[in-house]
Amino acid sequence: MSFHEVRFPTNLSFGALGGPERRTEIVTLSNGFEERNTPWAHSRRRYDAGMGLRSLDDVEAVVAFFEARQGQMFGFRWKDWADFRSAAPKAQITGEDQVIGMGDEVQTAFQLVKNYASGTASYARPVKKPVVGTVLVAVGGETMVEGVDYEVDHLTGVVTFNHPPDLQGEVTAGYEFDVPVRFDTDAIVTSMATFQAGEVPDIPVVEVRV
Repeated sequence: MSFHEVRFPTNLSFGALGGPERRTEIVTLSNGFEERNTPWAHSRRRYDAGMGLRSLDDVEAVVAFFEARQGQMFGFRWKDWADFRSAAPKAQITGEDQVIGMGDEVQTAFQLVKNYASGTASYARPVKKPVVGTVLVAVGGETMVEGVDYEVDHLTGVVTFNHPPDLQGEVTAGYEFDVPVRFDTDAIVTSMATFQAGEVPDIPVVEVRV
């Protein structure tokens, strides 16, 4: 897949609107009950990058970024200010934030995930684009050292240990992360007059699978 490991300007994504979407297929039966199914194992996020623009300089920066990505051609990193950390918004990130696996003395590679729970239901979201320098890892509550005990692939979000974690050792991690996205349009339409009048361009961005 065509992807550029560059982040959309964070000062411009700060005011963007967006969040997760699901796809649910609903069939209403003759008795009034419903059957609901989903073809998606994971949610997909959408954003409007135009909502973060506050000046003509911002418009110029977005157009330059858009042209460098060749419209929809190349994906890029996006900071979702509403959801970019393994910890709660006001909590410090630690190596015990998220459970990413259990040791079995064989497995060495573990995918970073973020777990979302409500009641008895939960969802494990794969984290494929961690931010360099933010990943902390622990096994059984003991902090590991990057470069000594494990390595992080920041292109895929996979943590690889030099030695398999001990049997039943809980593997946990903390991190900041980006969302892999692309522009969902091949055209940006704006004008100085409408922008100065308060009308911002519609610049859709959509998450991509990597």
